[in-house]
Amino acid sequence: MTQHVVNVVMSGVFHAAILFLVAAGLQVVFGVQKIFNLACGSFYALGAYVGVSAVQAFTSAGGPPWLFVLPLAAAGLGVGAVGVIVERGLLRFVYDRDETFQLLLTFALVLMMEDAIRLTWGTAPRSTSALYLTYGQVRILGAIVPVYNLIVIGASLAIALGIGWLLTRTVFGRIIRATADNREMAEALGVNMGRVYAKVFTLGTALGTLGGALVIPATAAMSEMGIDLIVEAFAVVVIGGLGSMRGAFVGALVVGVLRSVAISVYPELEMLLIYLIVIAVLVLRPRGLFGGAAA
Repeated sequence: MTQHVVNVVMSGVFHAAILFLVAAGLQVVFGVQKIFNLACGSFYALGAYVGVSAVQAFTSAGGPPWLFVLPLAAAGLGVGAVGVIVERGLLRFVYDRDETFQLLLTFALVLMMEDAIRLTWGTAPRSTSALYLTYGQVRILGAIVPVYNLIVIGASLAIALGIGWLLTRTVFGRIIRATADNREMAEALGVNMGRVYAKVFTLGTALGTLGGALVIPATAAMSEMGIDLIVEAFAVVVIGGLGSMRGAFVGALVVGVLRSVAISVYPELEMLLIYLIVIAVLVLRPRGLFGGAAA
């Protein structure tokens, strides 16, 4: 019994670690730019496909399999640079437009990027599952847990701490918080809003693409995986609260563990259980667990 519970919880925490990276990118973009970026799921899928290609190229070139996590993470972070293109090429023209228009634009990005992924990599799933157990497995309270899962969980925690340090201990972090609180005042004090927005959106994109890359050894890359992720990211944001990084962390844990429990007990309840929690939060605390009044 204990072994089963540990397996379920560790599986949920692993999924939560991936989900947090995407939700954190979503939160930082919304907090500063006030845009709810539906394209976060597409960036996640893009990171997955680029991660697969990078690992396959690395192993084909004779790279040692135990180092596959390095090109995987590098590819996930590197492809995040597409955020600069999207922000400078499209989003900067709609910051002052109605929120509905912004949502439609980011949803259009989802459709375009899904087609671009299919044209580039085809429709067949791609995977690096053969490398999933490269680092072996460990026993935790009788349950067998892949070491790779623990590496991803540790990396996600380190990134969470790094984001906290960035936002509270650096000049750029103070500029981000000032811009989020009062854009007009920050601009009046000489902050280059175009540069800040480009950096923030690229950071948010890189977190999403990194999440997509890191999940690949445990699952296959599929063109529609981004759509599924958007639904869960919505749930995380609603539960945790718009614009709250702490909310993204807690919301990801709630969604990840609940999803794992539902799959192990009654798979048909997987999404229903999450939506019930979302509805309860919307009714009892519309701002989310850690959202501010403005959200």
